[in-house]
Amino acid sequence: MIKNAASRLVVGISGASGIVYGVRVLDACRELGVESHLIVSRAAVLTLAQETDLSLADLTAKASVHHRVGDIGAAVASGSFPTLGMIIAPCSVRTMSEIATGATSSLLTRAADVTLKERRHLVLMVRETPLHLGHLRTLVSLAEMGAVIAPPLPAFYAAPRGLEDMVDQSVGRALDIFGLAWNRVRRWGDDLPALAGGAEERED
Repeated sequence: MIKNAASRLVVGISGASGIVYGVRVLDACRELGVESHLIVSRAAVLTLAQETDLSLADLTAKASVHHRVGDIGAAVASGSFPTLGMIIAPCSVRTMSEIATGATSSLLTRAADVTLKERRHLVLMVRETPLHLGHLRTLVSLAEMGAVIAPPLPAFYAAPRGLEDMVDQSVGRALDIFGLAWNRVRRWGDDLPALAGGAEERED
């Protein structure tokens, strides 16, 4: 493996609702000792103000490195910069659409395009509902290109005690894709008992 690739993750935050997912990805990276390279879209700055008490400075302070969304010459815009891959949390429809077409207009989508062309993991925590046929076709295109579509859906089997538990479970499962095991994830068969009798006896 190329030196340092295992310790770097590109973290994108778009303007979709659910900015807490991006915040918790940054917190998880810090806890796991992973170098986070943050890109925040202009729309995400508005969402940050609407959905949290954090300032942009508070958010960027959580990252190891903050890259301006207009800085297309940043290290993460090049495939020669080794990383584990990239996660966009949350991922808006506009962001996913730019990535799907390859017509990238910012460092956020350029870095995602680089991630795909280098055959690294690109995880998109898409936040939109309901989805029309155009959205679904775009998601299929992204999956065919190698992206992992990971909508942040609540895992009720994990018996969440509140919103924070649901957010952390979704974030932790997304980080699993990069081989990053966050201890806030509750796992079936480890933290949670498997169903008695085994899966072969379970009725749908």
